[in-house]
Parts: sequence; C-alpha cells; structure tokens
Amino acid sequence: MQTAKMERILRIIASLYDGYRKPAVTQVQEEHRDPFKVLVSTMLSLRTRDAVTAEASAALFARAGTARELAALPENELMAAVRRVNYFRTKALNIKKVAAIVATRGGVPDSLEGLLALPGVGRKTANLVLTLGFGAYGICVDTHVHRLTNRMGMVATRTPGETEFALRATLPRRWWLQINDLLVVWGQNVCLPRNPKCATCAVRDLCEGPVS
Repeated sequence: MQTAKMERILRIIASLYDGYRKPAVTQVQEEHRDPFKVLVSTMLSLRTRDAVTAEASAALFARAGTARELAALPENELMAAVRRVNYFRTKALNIKKVAAIVATRGGVPDSLEGLLALPGVGRKTANLVLTLGFGAYGICVDTHVHRLTNRMGMVATRTPGETEFALRATLPRRWWLQINDLLVVWGQNVCLPRNPKCATCAVRDLCEGPVS
C-alpha cells in the first residue's frame, strides 16, 4: 500500500477516535502520567481483555502505588489483585521482579534495549512504554495492529515482529506514537476479528482487503 493511502486511513480513524473508549493502558497513562504504571499495566494486558486489564491495574495500584511499594507487596496479595488476568501467576512474579529492579535503579529504563532486559518484557510492551510512558518513538504492534495492517493491505507479514519492522520501514514517524491506540480502538469497535463492520466502516473505500 502506498504511504499516502496509509496516512489517509490513519487520519480518518484519528478523526473518529474520541468517539470510542480509549485502550486501558492509555487510560492509565492519562490518569497517572507514570511510566512505571504504564509498564505494569502493559504487562498485565498481554492476552487479556481491556476491561480486565483496567480492573486489575486499578486493584493493584490501590495496594501499591510505587515500584518500591509493589516490590515489597507479598506475592499472595499481588496475585489476588491481578487474579482475573490471563497467566496471572507468571505476570505477578515478573511484575514483582521488575518493580524491584525499577526501585533499585530509580526509574523505568527509557530505551528499547533497557526495557527488553526486564523480566517478562517483550517488544510490544517495550514499544508501548516508550510511546505512552515517555513520548519517545516506537511502534507497538499488538494483535490488533498486526491483524488490521495485514487485513487493510498496509503490510503483508506473518508475525507481529515482522509487522513492526515493515511499519518502521514505511510508516512516517509522525504516526509511530499513535498507530497502536488508533488501530486498537478500530479493531475493538469496527474492524472486528470476526464479522467486521465493513458496510459502515469509514475507511472501507481505502481498505485493500485481506492479504493472501
């Protein structure tokens, strides 16, 4: 897909964005303005519905509002707070380890390499912390971004990792910080995994359809 068409799609979605509920991690950032809480919420969000992520994040931060407090929180209390998220035991243990590291070093790493060195942090999480937590350039590719960019014809890739690097090569940097928020909202409300609302989709005429 030509870059100009990609940008037209994103501009249209951006113009409609405020009409939908924002992603859970974006809400955490807007409420707290804290890279650590963005990091923790993103770790909780992996393979978990947004509503559950929001609930678990609020429950956890009510018990521990800082990295030092979370690192000191007993494991059973931590697990109880996030029990509804998928893989809660593994996530809780990784979050506790990350909290201890962040408390010791005095802050969340602000580089991709530094974030990837943390337990349980992959490229999706690292990129989202960079873009939301620090306002730094990155491209966060979750299941929605991977699915929609392929479905619309922006890229032709097999994995989220391939999608990230394809977008890094073709997407103008002015969209890097926004693309995850925009496509998560669109994927949750319009371009659904099953039965997408193509008939009423605002970008229908620009969409190139599924990539074979």
